[in-house]
Amino acid sequence: MSFTPGTSTDSEIASSAFSDSLPSAGTNGGVGLSDPATASQRRAMLDLINRLRNTGVQRDIDLPMIAVIGNQSAGKSSLIESISGITLPRSQGTCTRCVWYSPSRSIVAGDLFRPWRCPTECKLTQADSPWTCVVKLHFITDERGSPIKATNIAFGDAIFSKAHVEERIRRAQRAILNPNTDCKKFLEGYQVTSSANEMSFSRNYVSLEISGRELADLSFVDLPGLIASVGRAGDANDIDLVKNLVTSYIEKPSCLILLTVACETDFENQGAHHLAKQYDPKGKRTVGVLTKPDRIPEGEEESWIRLIRNEVEPLDNNWYCVKQPSSHDITLGINWIDARNMEKQFFGAKKPWSGLDSHLHQLLGTGRLTERLSVILAELIARRLPEIQDELQTIIIQTRGDLGELPPAPSKNPVGEIHRVLKEFTRELSELLKGTPDEEGLVQTIRSYSEAFKREVYATAPNFMPWEQKDSLLRRKLSPPKFLSNEENVDTEDEGDDDEDEDDDDDRGSRPPVKLRGNAIYIDQVMRRAQKGRTRELPDYYPFVVQADYISTIVKEWQEPAVELFEAVNSVIKERIGKMVEEHFAHLGKGGLKQAVLMIVYDHLDEAASRTKEKIDWLLQVERAPATLNTYYYTDYRDKFLAYYRGCREANNSTMSNIRRLATEWRKADTVNKALSSLKELGISAEADDLAKLLPADPLEVALGIMASVRGYFQVAYRRFVDMIPLAIDYEMVRGLERGLDEALLEGLQVTGEDAHERCAAMLQEPAAISSKRQELSKKLERLRAARTELKRLSV
Repeated sequence: MSFTPGTSTDSEIASSAFSDSLPSAGTNGGVGLSDPATASQRRAMLDLINRLRNTGVQRDIDLPMIAVIGNQSAGKSSLIESISGITLPRSQGTCTRCVWYSPSRSIVAGDLFRPWRCPTECKLTQADSPWTCVVKLHFITDERGSPIKATNIAFGDAIFSKAHVEERIRRAQRAILNPNTDCKKFLEGYQVTSSANEMSFSRNYVSLEISGRELADLSFVDLPGLIASVGRAGDANDIDLVKNLVTSYIEKPSCLILLTVACETDFENQGAHHLAKQYDPKGKRTVGVLTKPDRIPEGEEESWIRLIRNEVEPLDNNWYCVKQPSSHDITLGINWIDARNMEKQFFGAKKPWSGLDSHLHQLLGTGRLTERLSVILAELIARRLPEIQDELQTIIIQTRGDLGELPPAPSKNPVGEIHRVLKEFTRELSELLKGTPDEEGLVQTIRSYSEAFKREVYATAPNFMPWEQKDSLLRRKLSPPKFLSNEENVDTEDEGDDDEDEDDDDDRGSRPPVKLRGNAIYIDQVMRRAQKGRTRELPDYYPFVVQADYISTIVKEWQEPAVELFEAVNSVIKERIGKMVEEHFAHLGKGGLKQAVLMIVYDHLDEAASRTKEKIDWLLQVERAPATLNTYYYTDYRDKFLAYYRGCREANNSTMSNIRRLATEWRKADTVNKALSSLKELGISAEADDLAKLLPADPLEVALGIMASVRGYFQVAYRRFVDMIPLAIDYEMVRGLERGLDEALLEGLQVTGEDAHERCAAMLQEPAAISSKRQELSKKLERLRAARTELKRLSV
């Protein structure tokens, strides 16, 4: 590529001439002074910090450094050139207008070259070897400004001629501002206009590693000059961008601020001074440098001399003053040695500098400033090292903890990981469904619903009353059937007498009484229903349809509690499954795997629930057709209820009570004895109580039989139903959920076959936020460990 210069300012021509006149490698004479007695120690300190900076750990730990700041045209670049021996690309006052050629564009005229928009790091090392400069690109943020893993890229081969450094730096700056373009293109001369850059500003920086005999051991970062205003073609955002960049450096407590102030401009109007004072109000870590002393208006020297004396704006590390060659001197071809000699002559002969006290002469000249900066930085590093080690260890522990709080990273074997997690999930689910010895276990929770179901079904028992409806207000409640108290786990509230409840407390324990839901059914109502049900039967026969109707009415009421139990168990299982899926799969991927597993298991549960509903409906249909092969229990219960109802009826029937009372009295009477003797003579053996049998039969005896038959059958059917419904639910929906679940999960997730690896990897892909956080913390931990390795090297 060719570079065709257009019109250039005088300052750029002078700068180019100055660069061409630089001494070649191996030229004797130094820019800065290096103390041989302490050079080795200083170099070790500086090398350590440079290596630490190369790891990028300065983003996490406050590393000692020197930041060079100043307003535009404050002589900052000239000072850096005098210290480093190179020429930096810069625009002084007036921006340079250029014309160049780009392979992808036509010749562009009038593009504005703005002041460089990225920091430049200079690492100077005194070495007994030829002068060398290595240019590197340091990327610590992406194009959006987000932190990335610190990357150092060598930008071309080492440079051995100072005349070639300026253009290399200029191209490196373009590469920094265009991170998505191959940096080799810029190395080869690829050009872009400032308006076409991918970034208008960057915190990534160009690093210059310079070594040679004439250098001092020193490292610093040159920051863009602060801008007070922009021209017509400028960007007003530049002011804040540059200020924020400078602030990000000097706000750190371990940053040594090298403040350049031009003597040609009023001191109070220079923003760099105000910014430095804002972040270092006591002047503990600021080194002031006065530039361009030859441009001080006559008669105003004293105000600047007072700064050197530390009488105003005092700094712990003092104010210094330097004198750099003018543009005219550079044009004449002045070299570095002559420049330093000219500087020395200026301060030795020019008033008022020559008349300063001898100790103040130590504050004049570039060489003394450079040596002092090297000493201050080395001392600062030495003081900070123990703190850096402690801070580093603390941050490493904290970063490990932050990483530990993140979900596990996606497995490198996604298929194996998916199968492993599924196996753990189904194993734990199997244990849950089979039952665990836990008070909050699934089986224990379901049992409480089953007990409630049992009470609900028992509450549907027919509420038969062995007396007529007209006598209902005169009758007491039924006394409890004692033959049920030892057999049932539930008692009824209606079938019991308040006076006799105390006798049954021990039997019932803490069980709550069950109140029968049905209305009272009186014996005369039963009798009328029986009579209406007769067709062509004999007078002493009543059809079974009466009992069947009562039983059918009762069984219809069983559907609701059965469905409620089914829904309760289904809800409990769904809740437990949801929690288990959350525990096993929520931390994997972006949530898609968890949702997929949940839907597959829910669908499998729905299939089991459908089968369960069919079984419940079938059992209800069976119960609607009264039948039992359990003849013994049915007969036993029928006879017991018949005796129970008879006893209750007789106890509440005044006529029958009187007969029994008379029969008791007759036992002592001669009449009774005579009657029994007469019966005996006739060959009839009888007791006094048998005389009551001679009384007329109960006209509602048929109704009592129906009541006893229905109630006895209820006990048989109730026991059967409250067993079968929970068993059906348990077999089909609880334990049944496990059957075929493995196959359903594998098939539903499609984790087998040719594309299994891609599907599993996609399911395990974690959310972008977590991935970014993990990447950020991993990179942070990596650079922290690298920094710790560098610290260990120093101790060794």
